[in-house]
Amino acid sequence: MKIITTPDPRLREKSEKVGKIDDEILGVIADMRKLSLDWEKDHPYELSAAMAAPQMGVNKRIIIVRDDMEDKGKATFTALINPEVIKAEGKTKSDFEGCLSVPFIYGKVPRATKVRIKAKLEDGTEVRIKATDELARTLLHEIDHLNGVLFIDHIKDEKDAFYEMDDKGDLVPVDYDKKIAGNKELFPDD
Repeated sequence: MKIITTPDPRLREKSEKVGKIDDEILGVIADMRKLSLDWEKDHPYELSAAMAAPQMGVNKRIIIVRDDMEDKGKATFTALINPEVIKAEGKTKSDFEGCLSVPFIYGKVPRATKVRIKAKLEDGTEVRIKATDELARTLLHEIDHLNGVLFIDHIKDEKDAFYEMDDKGDLVPVDYDKKIAGNKELFPDD
């Protein structure tokens, strides 16, 4: 298994609902956790906060979210199966997002600051989650993946919203006309 990246068309497909949580689904979740941590080893300035099954080419409604986004040493994830946004509310705030499947590009994405989600855990327990700020942003980003939406879709017409990471780990603005406009890897339908 590997993380797929733009312009792979599988990233643009709507994912199928998981019917039964069986060994195959648990295997997908284990692979997602491994791939997230493997990716992180190669990116010293970044933390793998979350991942969706479509990012490894699996068309299932499964996401994993890191349990502690402040400490890179704590590498555990909670899996959410068939997550659904019940309500997104609060102020809309633009903040930086990156994605394992959109290498080297970051962007300021507007998202709701509060969200309510319903999902199932690996053991089949149904949960409802109220999340704010960074966790709300992360959940919305990953659920977008399940619907074939990438973070860049939310900002594609805003020239000053794209960034890249320099060799010190700082985000710096991208030359939109050179790196974004007409880039068929990022926006294959344009």
